[in-house]
Amino acid sequence: MPKDSKRKILKFAPEMTKILKSYVYVYVDPRNSESFYVGRGKGNRSFAHLNERNKMKKVARITAIRKSGCEPRIDILRYGMTNDEASLVEAAAIDLVGFSKLTNAVRGNHRGTFGRISSKDLITMLTAKPAKIEHEAILIIINRLYRSEMTAEELYEATRGVWKIGPKRDKAELAMAVYQGIVREVYRIRRWLPAGSLRYKTRDSRGFKSSGRWEFQGLVAHDVRDGYVGFSVRRILGKARNPIRYVKPA
Repeated sequence: MPKDSKRKILKFAPEMTKILKSYVYVYVDPRNSESFYVGRGKGNRSFAHLNERNKMKKVARITAIRKSGCEPRIDILRYGMTNDEASLVEAAAIDLVGFSKLTNAVRGNHRGTFGRISSKDLITMLTAKPAKIEHEAILIIINRLYRSEMTAEELYEATRGVWKIGPKRDKAELAMAVYQGIVREVYRIRRWLPAGSLRYKTRDSRGFKSSGRWEFQGLVAHDVRDGYVGFSVRRILGKARNPIRYVKPA
């Protein structure tokens, strides 16, 4: 008999799903009690990952756990919520555990405005003065990847690629990493290359080469960074959803 057929199928009865409503769940590795995935859903969504067959990190972790003779533990963190409430709890749980320690592909909803942030960053975000643009530059929004505790290398790799960007990129002298409308770092662009040309030490770069996107190579612009880092570009960005914005001196 195939090993998979011996596994007990977990599911919530219909009467239970009515009580659960929207809920947040956590996958735990029983070998070390480490949380490795946080999700939200309704019905039997929490068990769906057990049957997935793809190359996602969480599936690889589940496979490794099973090869060791164990099964992942699935904890319900909070239940009986609306969709919006579950989204907030999911994002908070991901921030608490630490996104880098999880196999989640994204950080969850509300990760930008309400995400975990250091008190220093929060003060900067709420009191920043408008930036005065004095160079041709590209503002690169990294809300999905930014963390207060990022190393300089992580911040650089999150900013340099990979982007859908046209020939206008060659006119820019600087690239500015922007999180929540605040400039976090400034790089002097040396050159632009097709995505996947450069090595990434802190990011999974699989799939970059076939994406049709671009990445830049550069260095921190120490000579001008003090005039930009910590300043706000919210007025320039407005409500734009595109993560790339070209700017030049007024």
